[in-house]
Amino acid sequence: MQDILEAIAKKIAEGGRNIAFTGAGISTESGIPDFRSQGGIWDQYRPVYFDEFMASRDARVRYWDQKIAMWDGLEKARPNAGHQALAKLYGMGLLEAIITQNIDGLHQESGIPGDKVIELHGNTRRVRCMTCGETSTVAEAKQRILDGDPAPECHCGGYLKPDTISFGQAMPQKEVEQAARLSSSCDFFLVVGSTLVVHPAAMMPEYARRAGAYLAIVNLSDTPYDNACQALVREKAGPVLQTIADLAEEYR
Repeated sequence: MQDILEAIAKKIAEGGRNIAFTGAGISTESGIPDFRSQGGIWDQYRPVYFDEFMASRDARVRYWDQKIAMWDGLEKARPNAGHQALAKLYGMGLLEAIITQNIDGLHQESGIPGDKVIELHGNTRRVRCMTCGETSTVAEAKQRILDGDPAPECHCGGYLKPDTISFGQAMPQKEVEQAARLSSSCDFFLVVGSTLVVHPAAMMPEYARRAGAYLAIVNLSDTPYDNACQALVREKAGPVLQTIADLAEEYR
């Protein structure tokens, strides 16, 4: 495996347009569960679809109950070695941006500027009004719920919802287009902790591959691109990314 990590690090150290793409597998090491896996949150709760949320107050109450259950773990989570390694690469000028499927905000907390983190599925640390679009903090919404308002609404009368993409909700067009542009013009594309089966996010490595980019994958389970990448590592993200970042620093 050391040879593979060295090859990845040397490619990163060459510079150019280096992009990282992250999924749940990088955040599980911070104690955040992979909600889709067996025993995850969707095994415990039936998801509330977006059209249900918009049509029914009972569905909105059920949705917020689920979010409160999730937040206990999210609030305690901190960036792990994997997040910190990517932040180190960014600090060295060897990473242009991160495209992420994650909603936890840990890349920003690790030191990556917010405008360099393309959040395809939103961010659970924000709350957005579904009518006027105004954003507020999770703390405000949570306090209202604890005070007895189980489905909080905006001052404009619109429904408040964590700024994440629910089942059946349209993906954020701006972020998807930005991610596609970055993927289609990069020299190096690093996938970390994603099985690459959720679309349209899963198309990003394909755009990179078509553009001739070097494709590297760090993931514990199979992905559809395992036979199409130049480097494949079946290990936990944190230690692997730490080693890659340290080697890239040496090879600069």
